Amino acid sequence: MIGSAAPRRGKSIIMAEARRYLLGLDVGNTVIKAVLFDLSGQQIAAEAIDGQSLRPKPGHVERDLGELWANGRTVIRAVLAKSGVPAAAIAAIGCAGHGNGLYLLDRDRQPLLGIQSLDGRGASLAADLDQATGDALYNRCLQRPWPAQTPVLLAWVKRHAPEIYARAGTLLFCKDYVSFRLTGQLANEISDVSGAGLLDMGDLTYSEELLALYGLGDAARLLPPLIEPADILGTVTAEAAAETGLAVGTPVIGGYFDVVASAMGSGVIHSGDASIITGSWSINQVFCDRPVADPRIFMVCAFAPNRFVTIESSATSAANLEWYVREFVERGDHAIPAFDHCNRLVGAITPAEDDPYFHPFLYGSRQGAAFRAGFYGIAGWHSEGHLIRALFEGVVFEHRRHLSVLQAAGLTVGAAVMSGGGSRSPHWPQIMADALGLPITVAACRETGALGAAIGAALGVGLYPDYEAAVAAMSRAAQAFTPNTALRPQYDRRYGTYLGLIDALRPFWKKTS
Repeated sequence: MIGSAAPRRGKSIIMAEARRYLLGLDVGNTVIKAVLFDLSGQQIAAEAIDGQSLRPKPGHVERDLGELWANGRTVIRAVLAKSGVPAAAIAAIGCAGHGNGLYLLDRDRQPLLGIQSLDGRGASLAADLDQATGDALYNRCLQRPWPAQTPVLLAWVKRHAPEIYARAGTLLFCKDYVSFRLTGQLANEISDVSGAGLLDMGDLTYSEELLALYGLGDAARLLPPLIEPADILGTVTAEAAAETGLAVGTPVIGGYFDVVASAMGSGVIHSGDASIITGSWSINQVFCDRPVADPRIFMVCAFAPNRFVTIESSATSAANLEWYVREFVERGDHAIPAFDHCNRLVGAITPAEDDPYFHPFLYGSRQGAAFRAGFYGIAGWHSEGHLIRALFEGVVFEHRRHLSVLQAAGLTVGAAVMSGGGSRSPHWPQIMADALGLPITVAACRETGALGAAIGAALGVGLYPDYEAAVAAMSRAAQAFTPNTALRPQYDRRYGTYLGLIDALRPFWKKTS
């Protein structure tokens, strides 16, 4: 055993009456957001900056940590200015961030390497590790190796960039770098670490035996102390206050794997609740009071004792629409915003049996790193709207495939709350409800990841007694979408064809990878 969670929740902190706000930060693969909430979860102001992904080689997706912090301090200062709320009125700060990838500091705590969770350089190594130690790894961390998994990327660096490995001093997750710059404190929290396959799920601790299975028996020195997400990591330093406009001494909690935060921000917290997130990744998850062990399931993460999330996911969701907009729509001369343009065209299409298909595999698939995206069945009478609707539908079909894995493992999914960028579309949630045959609820808050982090911050400083009370007080639903049962036979047929296309193309993808 290397370390264990050390609860440091600020239950004894007496909050001044004037401290009536919470700051939630959400660090995505490119965008970083700062959102200010009141204690009821009402959004006061928000600011976001889209950073730049670096692609030094095919399959490599990296980020500059200097830019990440520059963008972070900019959005914090901007949201304070926009809201007019004095920094001293902020009770606490929480940060959520994308899981996995690899963020390394050197031995002097300076940025060394930032790899995003869309990276594919570890595909071959992940396959080798899976063959050699996959079963033993699963038995400990309830996860098998995959290309952008944090320990796989660290093992890749050890093997292919030994000079960087030798210089490494601390392994963090993306949000933890922002929290470090705010507080000067280094720690990892259990939701991100367990979601990365780096925790022994039996007792939620690091273990040397687990590291050794990844070929990382010498990596324990890189792992900072473990805390729970709602525990107080530290407080805002004078240096960070000068850079951001925050008040010195403001508490900062450990933070969350963004899929957990987004679910909480959408109102999901009880065992059995289901959450669908349409973001860069297709996230399909069910909250549980125990870890669900089934090798078909992608991962299980923990965020507190007896609080687990069973997750089926892949990089196959709304990132496909972002790619389409970036490469095609924004290059045109459109009088309306790009995403509104896409939604308008989708809304004009009446679903038909001969509509084209789309595979949402721009960044590979859980089923195979060599999977690639594509449109199929396009005819001369199809328009751009048909293509965009096919993209929406293909993303939904991949969510459906993931949910079928959770259901096969014995988890009941009778309804779901949808969050992420796709939930903002007036059409995507209805397509999701129709194709899944499930009632879909959309949260009132658009920035559910930041809200989930703020909920944890409120819990961390004792503003609410437990997760259930905090989520109930600070989240609410906005819309409900009921499945159109008349469309179910068509969606079932099209889903079968979608899966059949995957099987037919496997040899092609393997040959061209």
